[in-house]
Amino acid sequence: MLPPFIIEQIRRREEEQRRQRIEQPTLELPIPSSSPMPSRPARDEDEEEDRVIIVDL
Repeated sequence: MLPPFIIEQIRRREEEQRRQRIEQPTLELPIPSSSPMPSRPARDEDEEEDRVIIVDL
């Protein structure tokens, strides 16, 4: 079992993380409901290609 002071530190960190998530500003973008969402063109199964994306950090 962990000592009480370590448990208290963990609890404080978790509470601080929760507060930060709540305090983060959010922005809602106005999306007109009358315009349809753009769709991808239909593809035949023969036209499908395998795609690979490499992300180098």
